[in-house]
Order: sequence, then C-alpha cells, then structure tokens
Amino acid sequence: MKITIGRVDKADFPELSLSDIDVKIDSGAYTSSIHCSNIEEFVIDNERFIRFKLLDPEHVFYNNKEFSTKKYTFKKVKSSNGISEKRFLIETEIVIFNESFLIHLTLSERKEMKFPILLGRKFLNKKFVIDTTKKNLSHKLKYKLK
Repeated sequence: MKITIGRVDKADFPELSLSDIDVKIDSGAYTSSIHCSNIEEFVIDNERFIRFKLLDPEHVFYNNKEFSTKKYTFKKVKSSNGISEKRFLIETEIVIFNESFLIHLTLSERKEMKFPILLGRKFLNKKFVIDTTKKNLSHKLKYKLK
C-alpha cells in the first residue's frame, strides 16, 4: 500500500547529518536533488572523488561540514527552464514516515530556491501518493510517536 505524502514535509538524512530538513514533493521532477555548494571533483591515488558542502551559509542548518565520496556518478538533468546540465549523483539514506529508504540525489546549487531538497518521481514512484492539500505528514507522525 502506498503512503500518502503532502506537498511539503521534513525528512532526515542520517549519512549527511541532516534532521528535520524541509523537502518539497515535486512530481514534475524526475530526479531528486539537494542544495550543495563548493561541489568539486578531485583525484587521490588515481581514484576519483567528489566533495561538497550541503546548503549554504545563509541556511539555518548549514554547518560548514565538507562531505566527500567516491560513490557517485553523473546524471544529465533538464531543469524547469529547459536547460540541460550534467550533475553529480550520490546515493544516500532518507528517513521519512519512520522508514529508511535509499535515495539518489543530484547535487545542485539551489540557493535561490525555498526548499533545499526536492523529492522527484523516481523516488516517489510505487511508494507514495501525493495529496497536495496536505503537508508535513511524515513530520507529524514522527513527533506523534515520541
């Protein structure tokens, strides 16, 4: 049975040290994305890595912590304005509705956007149904159980 999710919510990303961060449910986006800054690829001992900082200094959850991983790939993404760009894609864990799921996130500079994380169709498909009249259903459930 699919879980009903509203138009916005809050989620945890334990591997990224983020809790109760705002997410926008975006059925128009295929891929999920997270706002990052200082995204760069580098090589150590012939192995490729990326490093990035989540969010930006103006965001309330910004902690200046640098993340790096060699588990990444690239994804060509067409933005809502029709422009295609190549983005880094990482796999991490999201905790929403008190369940843990694997999620692929493209790293994107979303400074001008209200929500630092978008959950796209690829993640939502077969797990969730969207009710645009609701919001923060997972967040409310999380604190109701405590």
